[in-house]
Amino acid sequence: IAVLPEYAIDLYYAYVAGGNPEYTQYAAANMTGSNRLLMGIGWPLVVLVSLWVARRMSGRPVTALALEPGNRVELGFLLVAGVAAFVVPVTGRISLTFGIALLAWFGFYLYKMTRGEVQEPDLIGTAAAIGALPDRTRRGTVIAMFVLAAAVILACAEPFAESLIGAGTELGIDRFLLVQWLAPLASEAPEFIIAVIFASRGNGTAAIATLISSKVNQWTLLVGSLPLAHLAGGGGTALVLDGRQVEEMLLTATQTMMGVALIMALRFHRFTAWALLALFTVQFAITSTHGRLILCAVYAVLAVAGLVVNRRQLLPTLRAPFGK
Repeated sequence: IAVLPEYAIDLYYAYVAGGNPEYTQYAAANMTGSNRLLMGIGWPLVVLVSLWVARRMSGRPVTALALEPGNRVELGFLLVAGVAAFVVPVTGRISLTFGIALLAWFGFYLYKMTRGEVQEPDLIGTAAAIGALPDRTRRGTVIAMFVLAAAVILACAEPFAESLIGAGTELGIDRFLLVQWLAPLASEAPEFIIAVIFASRGNGTAAIATLISSKVNQWTLLVGSLPLAHLAGGGGTALVLDGRQVEEMLLTATQTMMGVALIMALRFHRFTAWALLALFTVQFAITSTHGRLILCAVYAVLAVAGLVVNRRQLLPTLRAPFGK
């Protein structure tokens, strides 16, 4: 439910693009924007808050957030999906075949997560009150909350998506940029708030794990669903991207590889958080194809550096999704 706003808006754009190719740019913009926002602001924000809280609690500087060994499985899934994503900028399209492959990878991810170790949640407040209800009442209440929240989100998706385009036209703002950044900022807010609450309470590991999981979801389920929505809307078997959209996809793919490569050792250093945040911020001053390609190169160089430094963790990370 926390990620549904992002999915509903993006899938709406992809669906309409089936009959109106102009909407393809909005589907690509929303998808790349949400992915880069999650890793460029969400990950660094949670880590920096966690390190600040850890410093206050311990009374000494803390330079890195330690991840759980179980997080290697999610990093493995993200690493494989991140490498596969380079197919899109190379071919200039998100094909139905590629989308189905990503959906299958996401299905395998869900399967692995259900077989992992179960940890009982520490419930407080409203969650604790619901958890204390009798089984049948509790399940009915949770299902009703899910259904109601999902219904409201889906009902708001179309008017919100169309309002963004209309606002850009009336205000003279680039509609591509408006869809790329304003929509994801609004739809990602619930997730960011949840993660920051975890971090501010000294549970930084759970906070970053939440956002790593979200990145896996977006880079597999969201991207994989776009060609299906496009086909359902009357389009062909692939979303064909123009030059600008290919550049944005390449930026997103290289950023993903950099983020994964630098935390494969299961330690999220302060330097990594600041680097992700700084490079994310720099992109807003870049308006040319040449500049975006240079930024892609910077991400790629840092990704290669991370792979070299953490080379002993590469094979364990790739094997993690297939382990017991």
